[in-house]
Amino acid sequence: MTLPHDDVNFGRMNGKGQGTINVAILGAGRIAQSMAKTLQLMAQDDRYSSLVAPYAVASRSMDRAQSLADQYGFARAYGSYDELLADPLVDLVYIATPHSLHMEQAIACMRAGKNVLVEKSFTANAEQAQKILDVADDTGLLCTEAIWTRYMPSRLIIDQIVSSGVLGDVTTISADLSYTTSYKARLTDPALAGGALLDVGVYTLNFIDMIMGAQEIDRMVTSMLPYETGVDASNSTTLYYPDGTMAVATSSMMCQSDRDGRILGTKGYAIVHNINNPEAIDVFGDDHDLQRHLHMPDQLTGYEYEVEAAARAILAGNKECLEMTHADTLRMMSLMDQMRASWHMQFPFEK
Repeated sequence: MTLPHDDVNFGRMNGKGQGTINVAILGAGRIAQSMAKTLQLMAQDDRYSSLVAPYAVASRSMDRAQSLADQYGFARAYGSYDELLADPLVDLVYIATPHSLHMEQAIACMRAGKNVLVEKSFTANAEQAQKILDVADDTGLLCTEAIWTRYMPSRLIIDQIVSSGVLGDVTTISADLSYTTSYKARLTDPALAGGALLDVGVYTLNFIDMIMGAQEIDRMVTSMLPYETGVDASNSTTLYYPDGTMAVATSSMMCQSDRDGRILGTKGYAIVHNINNPEAIDVFGDDHDLQRHLHMPDQLTGYEYEVEAAARAILAGNKECLEMTHADTLRMMSLMDQMRASWHMQFPFEK
């Protein structure tokens, strides 16, 4: 389905620095479908309808691109990425492909004048991340990592709990995120930067980082259980901080877990239910008495927050989002590089 230009919200700023951002999706897999649904719902919601528009889908398969565009009301479908890059009406490209492709695709988008929202993990390693960010600096375009928990309202709620002092001094943090997903070929393929770490472990590390901030890590102890292809099937990492805080991150693609995050302090503790998409937070006192049960705000899908942040950053002329700065992305990628180095785990394209 292709609409004439007159039927498309062009996504250009008006004199007041306002406008509608035309969003395109590069890729047509599962997470692309989630984003397509999100953009469709945002276009129907008064809070977002004047901010973003579902504009285009590009895939190496025209049939897949057209099917996704038709299902979710996108104006255009492209059977190649080059066609998407050539479209002057694309303002923001959401990159929804395997980690190993992000660098090449993000750079190509920015060189074509498109802002980018790059799905986590941002790249396969910190070197690739730096190359993308160098191009962002060179072009002056927005480039941000789409790790949705950084943008969700739950982040501010957790910050408020910690800063309120109700937990006392935070001394221990733990986070686990595991799903039985080893049947997915991209997760077991080293050439696609597979493994639990870059797929789900990245959430556990970001959960800890959002609480600790940009603190240096004194010491790290980490290990992993390899899958038969050599990528990490399960992993566990303990981080020690200069202020005495200890944080433990575990993730796996071989089992199901409670997905909980725990923040333990001298006066009490908080349990965040599902760090991948927080559903509720329980705050306990020092006698294990439940003091507060906090439900998270209703959401469309949860992806709308990162899209909104990216669109507003573009309209403001910013190169990064405050929710996930370039420094945040580089710090997370460097940490995961250090973990993989400890495991003696390299991807084929890194050797």
